[in-house]
Amino acid sequence: MASNKSSKALLGAAFLMATSAVGPGFLTQTTVFTSQLATSFGFIILISVVIDLCVQFNIWQIVTVSGKHAQDLANELFPGLGYLLAFLIVVGGLAFNIGNVAGAGLGIEAMTGVPVTTGAIVSAAMAIGIFLFKEAGKAMDTFSKILGLIMIGLILYVAFTSHPPFLEAIHHTFLPEKFDAASTLTLVGGTVGGYISFAGAHRLLDSGMKGKEALPQVNRGAATGILVTAIIRYLLFLATLGIILTGAHINPDNPTASIFENAAGQFGKQMFGLMIWSAAITSVVGAAYTSISFLRSFHPLLEKYHTYLTIVFILISTTVFLFVGKPVKVLIFVGTLNGFVLPIALGILLVASRKSKIMGLYKHPYFLQIIGWIVVLVMVGLGIKAI
Repeated sequence: MASNKSSKALLGAAFLMATSAVGPGFLTQTTVFTSQLATSFGFIILISVVIDLCVQFNIWQIVTVSGKHAQDLANELFPGLGYLLAFLIVVGGLAFNIGNVAGAGLGIEAMTGVPVTTGAIVSAAMAIGIFLFKEAGKAMDTFSKILGLIMIGLILYVAFTSHPPFLEAIHHTFLPEKFDAASTLTLVGGTVGGYISFAGAHRLLDSGMKGKEALPQVNRGAATGILVTAIIRYLLFLATLGIILTGAHINPDNPTASIFENAAGQFGKQMFGLMIWSAAITSVVGAAYTSISFLRSFHPLLEKYHTYLTIVFILISTTVFLFVGKPVKVLIFVGTLNGFVLPIALGILLVASRKSKIMGLYKHPYFLQIIGWIVVLVMVGLGIKAI
């Protein structure tokens, strides 16, 4: 029974991380960069998946073995550092969530014709409803798993109906014709940057999974989360590739919708609506949960009222969207911003992993430490080149 409970918590954490990553920004970034790089974008996806795995294994292992949230690890490493990390994560999560709320509104509009603002408000209310459940964690896990599978099914359908050049795409995935640093930085930032990689790690802690004995399960969950995002990303890349090679017009204001409409007409538009709504609403939940998880350990009152803080976080995101709007450029920018936050967060955890006063007798694998620092340097280099 305990093993079954652990497996459910593990799968829930993996899907929470994956669906937190697969938001409107993820869809927009993938479509835009495929339009720019064509088949060579497959190589960018491959490189980003390798980096994502290195990041996720490091973060999930250090957090779960220590049994402490990332901000607490940072504060133990250097007093005040945890507050800085929490600030960066929460600000990035809030910015991302504004786009997530907008995406949910766009999805409902595409499915039903209801105005975007109305759809955004309804979606925000649904997300808030999840956190009002007594068993909010279980509800969040189930919600993420169901909508994650729906997203995979929808993109799989469009990928095959758009008839992409599979052999050429696979060839250039390993031997690209061109490379772009900015798109790599954005993809990594949009998959494991900012709050995203911590979503699953903090969810495991809150479900009671921690300590060295949990490592095999933790690693399996970390790999599952990245695999799910990689499958969705590559399928969307293939779908977009098949459409753009026909010479179809891609609407810059809503590029992903163009792909679905070109693939399946009016039905495709409604499929896009369901797709982006699923991506957006799960990301609203994931961003809110994880961002507040970076605050709740700072004071007993924050811990006691963390559910209400999560609801306020969603309300603020929705209110800002209603007054600001225009999410497409913001979605790509925030993915890049989270790419800059990533080396800071990962660097802090890698240093903390070497401190026995924080980690006890646990020795974080040297291999993971080395590739972790390589990722930090690569991300800093990509960031400098992108600027």
